[in-house]
Amino acid sequence: MVRDADVDLLHELEGEVERLLERHYSATKMWHPHKLVPWSRGEDFDDDYEWSPEEANVPAEVRSALFVNLLTEDNLPYYFRDIERMFGADGPWGEWTRRWTAEEARHAAVIRDYLTVTRTIDPVELEEGRMVQMCGGKVPQPPSSIDGLVYVTLQELATRISHRNTGALLEDRAGYDIMRRVAIDENHHFLFYRDAAAAAMEIDPSQAVEAMERQVIGFAMPGEGIPAFTAHARVIASAGIYNLAVHHEQILEPIVVKFWNLPGLEGLTAEAEQARERVMAYIDKSARVAARLKERQEAREAVSA
Repeated sequence: MVRDADVDLLHELEGEVERLLERHYSATKMWHPHKLVPWSRGEDFDDDYEWSPEEANVPAEVRSALFVNLLTEDNLPYYFRDIERMFGADGPWGEWTRRWTAEEARHAAVIRDYLTVTRTIDPVELEEGRMVQMCGGKVPQPPSSIDGLVYVTLQELATRISHRNTGALLEDRAGYDIMRRVAIDENHHFLFYRDAAAAAMEIDPSQAVEAMERQVIGFAMPGEGIPAFTAHARVIASAGIYNLAVHHEQILEPIVVKFWNLPGLEGLTAEAEQARERVMAYIDKSARVAARLKERQEAREAVSA
């Protein structure tokens, strides 16, 4: 159920949501997972089958990214629950929530089919991981609708980047095409949330900035319930698929600082002004840490070369 405090804001945003829905419908196109999966490469699994990494010529860090990406997509029922809780089930918000859910469901289907057919990941580990992830049902739960808009904007863009970078490291055209197709969907979702959040900032900039403080400083990629998530995330970061440098350069600076124009927002309450200062200080610190990480990465690559 939508919080009473959010009802007025969501109502004011309905006209913008209708516009963004129409834009989304006109920009997206129907695609079919079965057409992207290389079925001819598949074969039956014998009863005594045991998976080996040699079956797929894929680096361990790419397997980690695929594992985390798929299990995150598998957790869709819980994301739907929270999206509907934050934005409601009726009107244009409800229409968007259902459309978003239908599109997201394709992602798990096509990635899972690809990984199973190509035997890129141990199917037993994958299924056991799915059971653990979905039985736990852990997902971020932003406390308000504006928190939700800020969080899902950052999360959808982060997911797009992760899918795209993972696909770029796959030396397999079918896998590359699948991850690219999924990333395109995620980009459309990101654009919807980004612009809905921007509209909310025009209505109540102070509430939006306080939400930014909570969601930017506390941001974490979904995946807490995935088995060995921390270890996988560390490998993914080391490979440059998604790390703090990527997060700062492709999310914090272009979206929070520039597109949402956090430094230039006007009409803030005293509390929101303080929140803005803390967010900007965090982003400045993030820039310094990201620069050091890039230097270390470049040094490691030079040594390897």
